[in-house]
Amino acid sequence: MTTILITGTNRGIGLEMANQALAKGWTVYGSARAPVTDPDAHICHHPNFHDLQFDVTDHAAVRTAAEAIDAPIDILINNAGIIGPARQSTLDMDFDGFAETLAVNTLAPLAVAQAFLPHLKLSSRPRILTVSSWMGSLSHAKSDRIAYRASKAAVNKVMQGLATDLAPMGIAVANLHPGWVQTDMGGAAADIDPATSAGGILKIAEGLTLEGTGKFYNWDGSALEW
Repeated sequence: MTTILITGTNRGIGLEMANQALAKGWTVYGSARAPVTDPDAHICHHPNFHDLQFDVTDHAAVRTAAEAIDAPIDILINNAGIIGPARQSTLDMDFDGFAETLAVNTLAPLAVAQAFLPHLKLSSRPRILTVSSWMGSLSHAKSDRIAYRASKAAVNKVMQGLATDLAPMGIAVANLHPGWVQTDMGGAAADIDPATSAGGILKIAEGLTLEGTGKFYNWDGSALEW
C-alpha cells in the first residue's frame, strides 16, 4: 500500500488530493496549521488519514512531526503555498510580505523534504513532488504578482538541485503546475476544478520515476519550460 504525505490538506487541491488518495486505499499523512474541521472533508475520521498539525515555516515543528512518524513514506507532495501580499509589484513591494511568500513557497518545501528524507529512504520507490506554478517560468516576462512568481521560480531551481542530489539515492524529484484551479487562490473563473487538478497530480506522482526526475510538469503530465 502506498503512503503519501501532503502538506496543506485543509482545503483546495491539498484536501482533494487527500480525498482521492484515501479512495485509492492509500495511507495519507496530511498537514496544515490547524486540524481539518471542514464538515464536508470526510477525511477527518477516515482510519487511513493522519492529521499532522504544523506550520511549514516552523522548521522545528516540521522536524518534530517527522520524528513522531515511524513509517516509510513513498510520496511527499509539497502543496502548501500562499499567493503573497496585496502589494507585490517591482515598483511597489511589501517586502515583509515578499519574505513571507519566500518562506512558505520556497524555503518550506526544502525544509519539509529534508525533515522527511529518512522516511523516504525507507520506501522502495520514493518520490518528492512540489506544487509550483507556470507563473514562475522564466520563459515569459509578466510582472504581476512578482513575489509569488519569484518564489515559484526559486522553488523550481531548489527542487531541480534537490533532484540532482537525491538521484544517487534513488529518489525522484519533480515540480508541477497544478493548472489554474477554482480555489480560494485561483478564483471562481479558473479553468479547472480541484478534483481535476488533484487527479492529475496524483497520476504524475504514481508514474514518476528517476527517468523523469528534475523535470517540470503540467498537471496533465505534459512538460513545461523552466
